[in-house]
Amino acid sequence: MIKRQTLLLTATILFAFVIVLIGVDFNSDSRSLYAALPDDHPPITNDTIMPLSRMGATGDDIFMPGTQPNQIDENTFNPPSQCMNCHQGYSTANNQDPQIEPWTGWQGSMMAQAGRDPLFLASLDIANADVPGGGEYCLKCHMPRGWLNGRATPPDGSDLTADDLEGIQCEICHRMVDPDYVEGVSPIRDQDILSLIDPPVTQTRNGSMIIDPLDYRRGPFDVVTDLDLNPHAPYGANTLPSPFHQEAQFCGTCHDIDNPLLSWDEGSQSYQPNPPNTPPDPADKLFPIERTFTEWSLSAYNSPDGIHAPQFGGNRTYVSTCQDCHMRDVTGIGGTFFSTSVPERDDLPMHDLTGANTWVPQIIPLHPVFSGTINADPARGEALALGIERARYMLQNAATVHAIKQGDQLAVTVVNQTGHKLPSGYVEGRRMWLQVEGYDETGTLVYSSGAYDVPTAELTGYSTDPTLKVYESKHGLTPDWASENDLPAGESFHFILNNMIVSDNRIPPRGYAFDAFNAGGAAPHTAGQPDATLYADGQYWDTTYYQLPSTVVTGTVKLLHQVASDEYIEFLLVNNPEPSNPNNSGQILFDLWEMTERSRPEIMAEVPFLNRHIFLPTVTTRQNN
Repeated sequence: MIKRQTLLLTATILFAFVIVLIGVDFNSDSRSLYAALPDDHPPITNDTIMPLSRMGATGDDIFMPGTQPNQIDENTFNPPSQCMNCHQGYSTANNQDPQIEPWTGWQGSMMAQAGRDPLFLASLDIANADVPGGGEYCLKCHMPRGWLNGRATPPDGSDLTADDLEGIQCEICHRMVDPDYVEGVSPIRDQDILSLIDPPVTQTRNGSMIIDPLDYRRGPFDVVTDLDLNPHAPYGANTLPSPFHQEAQFCGTCHDIDNPLLSWDEGSQSYQPNPPNTPPDPADKLFPIERTFTEWSLSAYNSPDGIHAPQFGGNRTYVSTCQDCHMRDVTGIGGTFFSTSVPERDDLPMHDLTGANTWVPQIIPLHPVFSGTINADPARGEALALGIERARYMLQNAATVHAIKQGDQLAVTVVNQTGHKLPSGYVEGRRMWLQVEGYDETGTLVYSSGAYDVPTAELTGYSTDPTLKVYESKHGLTPDWASENDLPAGESFHFILNNMIVSDNRIPPRGYAFDAFNAGGAAPHTAGQPDATLYADGQYWDTTYYQLPSTVVTGTVKLLHQVASDEYIEFLLVNNPEPSNPNNSGQILFDLWEMTERSRPEIMAEVPFLNRHIFLPTVTTRQNN
């Protein structure tokens, strides 16, 4: 059924990661990944996790096409510390911002910290207790070097090294091969590399990366021609131009994630466990965990011209791909070669890879283990501080907010200025909400919605106040699947077990169309079902109406973003499978949370109540029959 619905839109409308099915059981007595850290650091854990679920995960269960473990000689991988020789520490001499340096920008990103993320490690404990063996799938994207070299087995991470903890690192990205060979465009050697990948990679998702088996370092520019030499020759490496490194599909490798253990079952109309010891069928519809790449690919940004968004594009005024916003073009020098700087360019991709996470970079330098690595090198801490400020900038430009008071009614419109849902990515505990405060003529607060108490981390009225607008996605368990796992049905933080999208009201991007998003596993959801009525096709904003007391004469609206809710942090603490161990990852995370204002929300936008003339655009929306 079609109806016409008038929505308030009061803006000049512009534009504006991560992730994990996780699992570590920490039942090893030695953890070699900490070998390079100070001797006085406490152990993370020694106890054995007792599995809670009847489901396990073998290598076959979580198999995805692409380069597999132990197919590449480990000695061909060089750590990021080698890259520092030419890509860090030269900016002062060249009078440029140090965060333009590739190593410095990268080091301040969550990509570099993917293996040290305490939130990841705490959820890792629970997930591998829920599904023993599931951790290998997660380590593939969080610590790909270790995975490729066979150190994600055992999946507790006990074989991972200090170099593996460097997360998504230089040689992983710069040796990635485009799975779609294009004659005359792709490097010629890729034909031979792709011929050995069986089965072939048909979708760039679920960590299905293809890595050059030899040290051929790839990037978007033909630097050998530009410099008339191979800058990586002193390290025995070759250098190739790769258009793939400027394509959004490159990022989709780890930013579209399915649960390989759960496929759609038509009979039950739900996601059910796949047959054991069997790789997922490529034709199967797997449970969608994250859909950032799909959200982008179905948006108006995925177009030749892109969208006008100079606030994100650096030297670009129009942006299209992930890299255009998250590795914006800047003017600068990308490195030095034997103390000689390479030529300055105005299309240098800034290697900051910035998202919305302002909290985890604050707690890593305080971590009882990882603080040794960060604090031993001031450049690491400085890079993290710069990364926090960049993430804050991204949040402050991700949305525009307009508040219109007419009589006793307040209309608040949030416009998504990003190329994906707002918010996007990892859904566990991540949320964005509106905070409304109304004052009478004496300046007394007489109306409040979305109040947040920093000391207790409590969002007033969460899940109980019908006027509270929180933008988030919640996953959960269907009744039958919950019963099989001895867990309550409905909303759940048991990430690796969840088999339903309970709700998802996050704001879609420009170009949104329900049918396409539904087919891609990215549709809005209400009460466990795809909901075509939440947003009309073409709608990339949301308007919330508040009935104010007649005494309200003025007020403010804030849009807030939080990396991790108190409910999620407390879940990770209470449900850690090693409660007797004071150094379990849930306890460490909780302690860090308390030390850093409990993941204090960031203010994305703040506007006063305003009365103004507005336009009333007409859009078409659908109602579910």
